[in-house]
Amino acid sequence: MISYCTNVHPAEDVDGIVAQLERYALPVRERLGADRLGVGLWLSAPVARGLAEDAGARKRFRAELDARGLSVYTLNAFPYGGFHDDVVKHAVYRPEWTNPDRVAYTIDCVNVLSDLLAEDASYGSISTLPLAWREPWTEQDDRRATEAFGQVVRAIGGRPIKLAVEPEPGCVLDTVADALGWLSGRVDPEYVGLCLDTCHLAVSFADPAETLKAIAESDVDIVKVQASAALHVEKPAEAREALAAFAEPRYLHQVREFSGGVVRKADDLPEAWTDLPGEGPWRVHFHMPLHQAPAAPLSTTTDVLRTVAAGLPGEPHIEVETYTWSVLPDAGDLVGGIAAELAWAQANLVTEGVSA
Repeated sequence: MISYCTNVHPAEDVDGIVAQLERYALPVRERLGADRLGVGLWLSAPVARGLAEDAGARKRFRAELDARGLSVYTLNAFPYGGFHDDVVKHAVYRPEWTNPDRVAYTIDCVNVLSDLLAEDASYGSISTLPLAWREPWTEQDDRRATEAFGQVVRAIGGRPIKLAVEPEPGCVLDTVADALGWLSGRVDPEYVGLCLDTCHLAVSFADPAETLKAIAESDVDIVKVQASAALHVEKPAEAREALAAFAEPRYLHQVREFSGGVVRKADDLPEAWTDLPGEGPWRVHFHMPLHQAPAAPLSTTTDVLRTVAAGLPGEPHIEVETYTWSVLPDAGDLVGGIAAELAWAQANLVTEGVSA
C-alpha cells in the first residue's frame, strides 16, 4: 500500500485531524476510485500522548478512519509538534534522541499504532529523526541515544512495530552511509531500521543503486521509503530568480553542490549564494510534487526515486511525503495535488516487491 503523509495538514488535536481527513483524505480516495487509501499519520506529541493514555479514544479514532476508508500502516514521528508554525527551521530536530521527551513521544506512537494498524499489515512503521542536528553531538550523546533506542525496543515488546531512522542533510546522520554506520551493531535490527527518504538521498548526491547495494550488504533493513523529490538546479547562476520563490521562511532547505568531485554544503537556500561556488549543479531539500516538474531552468529528482523503487528489496512501506504544499509557489488545489501524486506513484513506483 502506498500512503500519503498527513504532516501536510496542520491539525494538532484529534478533532482537527479527523476534520482534515474528511476534507482532504476522503475526497482524495474518492478521486482515485479506491476502496481504501493509505494514510501515514502525523500525530503531534500531545495528540499521541492523549491517544496512548485513552483506549476508548483510540477505538473512536480507529472508527473514524475506517468510516472514511482510510488505512494506517505507518506513522511519521519525526516532527514533535508545531510543524506548521510560521518558522520551523531547526526546531523540527528537537527534542533530540538524547531527550527523554523524544523517547516518551516515540513510545506513545508505538502504543497508538498498535491499535490503528491496518488488519492486512505485516508490520507497522514509525519514522523518526536522525538523532539530532549535527551540532552539538558528543560520544556521551551517542551513548544516551543508543540507550534511548533500547528503551523504545523494550516498549515495543515483540509487537509488529519497527522504527525507521531517516537520515537528513545537516543532521548527525547526514547520509544513508552515516545511518548504516551508526545503526549497524548498535540497535536490534528486528525492530530498528532505515527510513529511506529519496529527496534526502538525492540532495546528498549519493548514487541510488550503490546506496541500495550498501544497504543490502549491511544488517540494516529498509523499513520505510518516503517517496519524495528534491529540487535540482543544473546551472545555479542562471536560476537565481527562479530559486528565489523557494527561499521561504518556514522550513529549512539545505543545499548541496557537486563540483570538482566534491559535495559542498549550505545549511539553507539563502546561505547557498554565499557559501557555495555555484560551479556545479545544486540540489535543494525542498520536497517537490512527484507528478509535475517546475518550469526551466529548475527540475526535480524523480529519477532517483524511480531507481530506488525499481531496486527495493522486500516490501517496505512507501509514503508520499510532500509536506511543502503550503509553501510551494502556485501550489493549487491540495486535494487534486495529493491525488495526482498518488496516481503518479502508483503508476511509476509499483514493482514486483511493492504493490499499490
